[in-house]
Amino acid sequence: MPSILARLIPAWLRQYQPSTLPTDIIAGLVVGVLVIPQSLGYAVLAGLPPVYGLYAAIVPVTVYAWIGSSSVQAVGPVAITAIMTASSLHPYASQGVQQYALMAGLLSLMVGTLLWLAGRLKLGWIMQFISRGVSAGFISGAAVLIFISQLKYVTAIPIAGNGLIGYLSSMQMYARQLHPLTLLIGVIAFMLLVANRYGSKWVWQSWLSSSYAKWAERLFPLILLVIAIVLSIGLHWSIKGVATIGSIPQGLPSFTLPYVPNFDEVLDLLPGAGLMALIIFVSSSSVANNYARLRGEAFDANRELTGLGLANMAGGFFQSFAVAGGFSRTAINSDSGAKTPVASLVTVVVMIAALIAFGNALSPLPYALLGATIMASIISLIDVATLQAAWQRDRLDAASFMSAFVGVLIFGLNTGLVIGLMVSFASLIWQSSKPHVAIVGQLAGTGHFRNINRHNVVTFSNLLMLRIDESIFFGNSESVHHRVVQATRQYPDAHEIVLIMSAVNHIDLTGQEMLISLNKELLSQNKHLNFSFIKGPVMDIIENTPIITELSGHVYLSTMDAVDALKDT
Repeated sequence: MPSILARLIPAWLRQYQPSTLPTDIIAGLVVGVLVIPQSLGYAVLAGLPPVYGLYAAIVPVTVYAWIGSSSVQAVGPVAITAIMTASSLHPYASQGVQQYALMAGLLSLMVGTLLWLAGRLKLGWIMQFISRGVSAGFISGAAVLIFISQLKYVTAIPIAGNGLIGYLSSMQMYARQLHPLTLLIGVIAFMLLVANRYGSKWVWQSWLSSSYAKWAERLFPLILLVIAIVLSIGLHWSIKGVATIGSIPQGLPSFTLPYVPNFDEVLDLLPGAGLMALIIFVSSSSVANNYARLRGEAFDANRELTGLGLANMAGGFFQSFAVAGGFSRTAINSDSGAKTPVASLVTVVVMIAALIAFGNALSPLPYALLGATIMASIISLIDVATLQAAWQRDRLDAASFMSAFVGVLIFGLNTGLVIGLMVSFASLIWQSSKPHVAIVGQLAGTGHFRNINRHNVVTFSNLLMLRIDESIFFGNSESVHHRVVQATRQYPDAHEIVLIMSAVNHIDLTGQEMLISLNKELLSQNKHLNFSFIKGPVMDIIENTPIITELSGHVYLSTMDAVDALKDT
């Protein structure tokens, strides 16, 4: 029994130092208070009533704090999961709030199950296959769509759609429904929030010290929320046609069995759930891994999958929608002094207090302010810097960025991500199909060998040495063959050909057949094929194949051994 209890109690809690409690409490209070308007807005972005944003910040956050991999990552509703929820559940938007909320819980459960299964299968390594270009392009495209989608709250124009074309066409169709007062509130709120977020150096630091300016910047959205509520009551905005969030149910999220779908509905939701699980894992892992590195802590990708999975699975039973690690809330959590997941548990307490004590106080809040809050915060996710860097250093990654970005804007989130991944994989295959094969010579007086086009080296008339800088597989074997044959024609007097295999980590069946054929081709020209520096795992694969048993030359332990043996032949 004690061992079972020990497994149920996480290591961070068993080793908890009471001295860290004050800073954890402060950080939890700060995050809890500051993300209330953000959580309300993300629920609206997901197509749900605002209160579901607070629901999503209770049970899932508690579960992740207990078993997640990061000591400071703040999990909760975020923009990407919110808009992906809205995109996946778009066909159910007309079935009523109750049914839509049940579908959101089902989607969260499906996402959580996929993440949990991936953790159990130890698929944490999968995140390395999402290139920086694809992830940045997808998030940037989603940010633009999120920005445009919020125009319906700051203009009162009922725009809808899955992509840019749909949003713009519906905006043109219903442009006459523009509500001037709503637009005025939304524009003023947006301008103030943008000035606060990107101009705090001039807005606050001109008359406050840097430490106070930071807190003024963070507290401003909350202050603006309070001001908007007061003005809404005093100026009777709801009577004048400004949409407000209305009464928020008081009390905690209740245990609710998710909707039981039929088989066709599962098939419809599964692609979106899979892509959402992938994005949640990649984005959350990036944040958690970064802070683990800064804090000198270990990061376990499989444990992160398990923590995120169980958090979303639990949320599916408690009126939540899919959650992930948040960039901004994690930064606030860390900067405010969080040391352990206790800070996240304190944040949960703040959300509970907001639901119990402040639900009615939030009812006059205009939707226009929530829309402006999301629009102002989402701008930072449009990653122009990564596109510029990719364009300067790696055009293929820039192509992946643009394909994901444009794909998301035109075809929607799911299809856009698939397009970006396909272009990324195509770029990887294209790069691998053109391996670097260098003709090398010996640095005088040393045992080192370098590219003849980059260094002043010694070469030997009877000896041609080529270094293959890739593994040899079906995608590049013909290119390797072509490069070797081309080099032998370039140096016709060389009758000893040495392939330096120091960078070759694997040779598949197609590559093996190419080397066998190359050996016979060279032998017919009175040339001998030799190998040097074959790695042990590669030799284990080819030592009993015709590559070695029928080799016209020899296998040398090092390139220096090959030179010593062959240069005078």
